[in-house]
Amino acid sequence: MKKILILIIIISIALTGFSQNQPFKIGEKINYNIYYNIGFIWMNAGEVYFKVHNKTVQEADYYHYKSYGRTISSYDWFYKVRDTYESIASKETLLPHAYSRNTSEGGFAVNNRYIFSYKNKKIYSNIENSKQTQKKDTLELKNNTYDPLSMIYYARSIDFSKYKIGEKIPIRLLMSNEIFDLYIRYLGEEKIKDRNNKEYDCIKFSAMLVEGSIFSRGENMFVWVTNDEKKIPVVIEAKILVGSIKAYLN
Repeated sequence: MKKILILIIIISIALTGFSQNQPFKIGEKINYNIYYNIGFIWMNAGEVYFKVHNKTVQEADYYHYKSYGRTISSYDWFYKVRDTYESIASKETLLPHAYSRNTSEGGFAVNNRYIFSYKNKKIYSNIENSKQTQKKDTLELKNNTYDPLSMIYYARSIDFSKYKIGEKIPIRLLMSNEIFDLYIRYLGEEKIKDRNNKEYDCIKFSAMLVEGSIFSRGENMFVWVTNDEKKIPVVIEAKILVGSIKAYLN
C-alpha cells in the first residue's frame, strides 16, 4: 500500500474561513488504523500517528507537528512503509516555516526539506530520493501555501458553517516540489460509525486528489470530521487504482 499517509494528508483542508480559535493544543496525540480493501477482503494494513509539540527558534515559539506512518509487521512482506513528516508553523497564522518528509515505501526512499521565506516570497527545497541525487531548487511562494502536515492543523480551524452544501473550497498545497491549486466540496452533516460502532456527529466533504501512482485525479476521497470545536477526522475513505483504503480514528 503506497503512500499510506496520503489518506490523512488531505483531510479537512481549506484556504478560507480561518478562525483564531485553534482546536488543538501542545501535547495533543491522535492515531489512526489503516485498512486496505480489494474485492470482499479488508486487511488491517497500517497505522498513522500525529503529535503537536512546541518549538522555540530564535526566542520565538512555533508549533512543531510530527506524523509517523507505518505498515504493520504482518503487511511488511507485501509493501513496507515507514514514513515521517514534520512541519514548523506559526502559532498565530498557522502558516508553515519549514517542512520535511523522510519516507521509505516499498524500498523507495525520499528525503525532502523545504524552507518558507516570507520575506523573499520563496520556498527553498532540498530534494533527494532513491532515483535522484540531492537537488536544490527555489519555488515562488504563493499566498496561503501549506505543506501537507501544516494544512491538516490549519484546516481544523475552518468554520464550515460558512459554506453551503455542494460548495467548493479552494486549497493550495505543496507536494513533491510542486504547488497545486485543488479544492474540497462541502457535503453537509452526517452521522458515521467507527470500527467499534461508536457513532459520531460529523461534517462530511469530498477532496480533489492529485493524480499519482495510486490515485486518479478527481473527487475520489471522502472525509468525516467531528462536528464540534475540535474537528477531528473520524473516517477517511478513498478509491485507488486497485481497491480502496479506509482510515479509522483509533
